[in-house]
Amino acid sequence: PAARAAAVALGYLRYLRGGPGRALELRALRRARRQDIDDVGHKYYLELELEDVLDKDRTVNCTAEVLYHLGNKSSAPDVQVTVQGELRSTEEADQEFYNRIRSLEKELVAENIPDSHGNVPPELEPIRLLAGVASGYLIWQNSTENTKFHLAQVKRVKQVKRSDEDLQFDYVVLLHEMVSQEVIPWEVTVLWHPRRGGRVSRDRRQPPHGPG
Repeated sequence: PAARAAAVALGYLRYLRGGPGRALELRALRRARRQDIDDVGHKYYLELELEDVLDKDRTVNCTAEVLYHLGNKSSAPDVQVTVQGELRSTEEADQEFYNRIRSLEKELVAENIPDSHGNVPPELEPIRLLAGVASGYLIWQNSTENTKFHLAQVKRVKQVKRSDEDLQFDYVVLLHEMVSQEVIPWEVTVLWHPRRGGRVSRDRRQPPHGPG
């Protein structure tokens, strides 16, 4: 259960602080305890060690509280996360990615990231990391105490031209639910801007593919 709560905290943090230039992963769950709050739910207090995979030498510690509400399957867990220390700045990488996408003559379209051999072309790595931001939101919003979601693959992504300054990507991501072993396709639209970060504007769950 503590590992499932840690996955929720990581998803939440990816949504808030992730981007095309930052790949947050859980390196270690240092400490966890659960508190049962009468008529409210179960609250997990976690101490996590995180790493940015793009900056291997540095880890940051983080404390998180994840509260699952009793009986209410439709309400997302309440999450609070405090990062101790500084995450590496991604300002330059973000701006570079933004400029590159804005200058494309036709909208970016891609499928199967990573491919069946686990490969991600370097130019699609930021697109995959943005899918991590989007799936972070999905994991936070849809997790219960009995689920553990993991982004398995970007099935497809299509950039949509906009009249404002945001970049828009329409994704279909495959989320692997580790407990039931279901693979769930999810349509999710993410808007992103280097100054404002990412936000999910729409999402729709599709029927699962069944185990494996």
